[in-house]
Amino acid sequence: MSVLRIDASIQGPHSASSELADLAEAGWTAAQPGATFVRRHLAADPLPADAWSTAVLGGFMPEDQRTPEQRDAIALAATLADELRHADGAILALPLYNWGVSQHVKTWIDLAIAGGTSGERLLDGTPTVVLTTRGGGYGPGAPREGWDHNTAYLRRIVADVWGADLVVVERELTLAGVNPAMDAFIETAALLRKTAQEAAYEAGGRAASRVGVR
Repeated sequence: MSVLRIDASIQGPHSASSELADLAEAGWTAAQPGATFVRRHLAADPLPADAWSTAVLGGFMPEDQRTPEQRDAIALAATLADELRHADGAILALPLYNWGVSQHVKTWIDLAIAGGTSGERLLDGTPTVVLTTRGGGYGPGAPREGWDHNTAYLRRIVADVWGADLVVVERELTLAGVNPAMDAFIETAALLRKTAQEAAYEAGGRAASRVGVR
């Protein structure tokens, strides 16, 4: 069993989303000890920002007229699409940045779509866990209610466009205890962290048990 793991946080070892992905992976491994993981870290090893446009424009050119840059970008897009379509399962740790999807994640999504065929469901029926984290609070009644333009987009792409059998685990208030302005939320944040940790481990195990189930 091959599981694709994608991380995207710029926080390195302090990443809240990668912490949840580690727990999802642990839950997955507990359920399926023989699972192997294909890893890609979009922040530590970012994809070229211009690769998508280069690949798309190259796709309209006859193959013998493509530039070396276009050939490289098309090959990269095909590799990313292959990683998705060949995965038996997926763990995607994709935090919110600046109220939306990070540039690293958007580049990855755009390139993977470019590397597939038109309308291809790259994760069709594949058990997938998305772990997403937010520094502040975006729930009903919060000052930033409605400002999360990340989570719904990820659901749209991963489930609706790519066709994954999707579970989303969310954690808010990750900056409580880091930003002094959020000290009043430290206790609430601790509870949210614990809940998300438990949900991540459970989601990993549950997704592993669904591999091959259609």
